[in-house]
Amino acid sequence: MTAPRLKVAVLISGRGSNLKALIEACADPGYPAQIMLVISNAADAGGLVFAKDAGIPTAIVEHKHFPSRDAFDVAMQTHLDQAGAELICLAGFMRILSDGFVRHWEGRMINIHPSLLPAFKGTCVHERAIAAGVRISGCTVHYVVPELDSGPAIAQAAVPVNPDDTPDTLAARVLKEEHRLYPEALKLVAEGKVRLQDGRAQFAPF
Repeated sequence: MTAPRLKVAVLISGRGSNLKALIEACADPGYPAQIMLVISNAADAGGLVFAKDAGIPTAIVEHKHFPSRDAFDVAMQTHLDQAGAELICLAGFMRILSDGFVRHWEGRMINIHPSLLPAFKGTCVHERAIAAGVRISGCTVHYVVPELDSGPAIAQAAVPVNPDDTPDTLAARVLKEEHRLYPEALKLVAEGKVRLQDGRAQFAPF
């Protein structure tokens, strides 16, 4: 008997290229996770098309319709509960979540960031990496904690920063690695080979 697949919800705001990579990974019956729901805070998010084409239920929860961050998070939680989600993947979700929401999902919410954290947290990552003169950049899949982009790393991938790079050329190189890394990291989590414990990512054997 095969083990049940981990039930995942993906939160997006835009084009959804990392969502597409996760959908393609989950299409393999042997992959240990399945996407039950895609939530977007933007009605025109391109990633919603990928979800619909794959037959995955979607929900649009527009933050501008809510009086507070907490109220917005409560609305999302309702959809997550209805879908039976066991893990959240943030994939280009451009909203800061409330501490209460993050703590509720502690150890069960992961994100991908386009730098080798803890370097270059936040936005404008590639511009800042080039301006700083670093020779190596990359991406990080990490557990989500209340402090922005500060959760323990699950997996990282490095890419070179070339002397003639622009933010766009560096972003394209990093994004290619994101599409490979995120499904690999989710697989580790879904198989129970990594977990958040005492503020650190602990890897099997535990």
